[in-house]
Amino acid sequence: MKDRNIILQKLTTIAFAVILLAGIYIIIEQLLLKEMVSALNICFVESILCLTAYCAWKSHVSYIFLPAAIGSVILLFCTCFLGVTPIDKRYLVQAAAAITALISGTAVWLPKRRVLSLRSVPKGAAAAVLLLTAFSLCFWGINTYLHKQNMTGAGKNIWAVPSVYDHTPEEQAGTLEKIDYQTKAYATDHRTVTKSAYVYLPFGYDPEKSYNILYLMHGTGDDESYWLEKNAYNKLMVDRMTANGIIGPMIIVTPSFYVEDDCAGDLDQLTYSFQDELRNDLMPAVEGTYSTYAESCDTDGFTASRDHRAFAGLSRGAVTTLHSALCGSLDYFSWFGAFSGSRTDGAYLKETIQTDSLKDYPIHCFYITSGSYDFALSGQIADYRSILDTEPRLKEGVNTTFDVFPMRYHSTGAWHLALYNFLPQIFLDSLIN
Repeated sequence: MKDRNIILQKLTTIAFAVILLAGIYIIIEQLLLKEMVSALNICFVESILCLTAYCAWKSHVSYIFLPAAIGSVILLFCTCFLGVTPIDKRYLVQAAAAITALISGTAVWLPKRRVLSLRSVPKGAAAAVLLLTAFSLCFWGINTYLHKQNMTGAGKNIWAVPSVYDHTPEEQAGTLEKIDYQTKAYATDHRTVTKSAYVYLPFGYDPEKSYNILYLMHGTGDDESYWLEKNAYNKLMVDRMTANGIIGPMIIVTPSFYVEDDCAGDLDQLTYSFQDELRNDLMPAVEGTYSTYAESCDTDGFTASRDHRAFAGLSRGAVTTLHSALCGSLDYFSWFGAFSGSRTDGAYLKETIQTDSLKDYPIHCFYITSGSYDFALSGQIADYRSILDTEPRLKEGVNTTFDVFPMRYHSTGAWHLALYNFLPQIFLDSLIN
């Protein structure tokens, strides 16, 4: 029994030390990013994990590692997409340490069928865990509830979309149509291919009127159905926001950057080549069919109507927004949204939109979002600061904003919030010619 106690003490000591050091590293890393919403979220969560591990170590009650193991595994899966992104080693280390201590400790005591007393658990640390957990859950729950009841519109660092936009059917609903168009495999052999896009038409669409138009791109692994068909609550939200006068009637197009099986091993190529498809094929097909402000489907018509055109996307769709719309088609667009994705810094802006032909086009809106636990956050922050340092047309708080949503990660919930915040910021009458 003495040997078992020594083994258990060593295991819990090592596990606690690993979890604590990883937690300190995570907190310091977040503080260095100088993004306070994310830093505060992570400080609270890591404090709870580390204090829980401390209770397990101090009392040598290995079962107390269970909540630490569950929490760190959840964070691990929130901060990476298996098979798409690298494993987040920070949370992997914490999860491995907690699980190893839990399983090993159980293996030591289970043969004896002995129930360990919790009287050895440090009361101060246990109380701190309970208080921090209760405070965090209450703060999260109260803020989520208040934002769900909010009817005043979007806001920075919001916790939830108001329930009225998610769950209340709208009688004045827009319609969703599918359009096929011919394009080319611009990233590879330029063969002719047929693709599809969904087109949202606002309630009461009148082909005799002109409408603002938003092109909205999906992320890796999805397709043109993602935004408005697969996740129909986004369409419901647009319907309700339009009916309530939060946004004006607009056409929304949801295309795909995929071209059959091209570039399967390097999808980033498609984030650049999509600009050719967008300019040469998609826009003429859509705006030649539906009524927008483009008087002609050519360079002159699209350039003259750029103030009535926006482009946004999520994840790799956000990268496509930056590469193919902002940097590849600034003469055709003046409103941009990048949700949970970047891979574009100031140097690339110098090569593209700061050329003589594009340097004088105004950028009316450049809206960026991420979640506090989004794996793309650190890269987005670095690129955002580089872009602000490089591009004089972008002024923080004037025409560019970076919102971080508390306790959100790389997920549909975060992008639903992003779209909710983005829509009221585009096609403002005061900025449209």
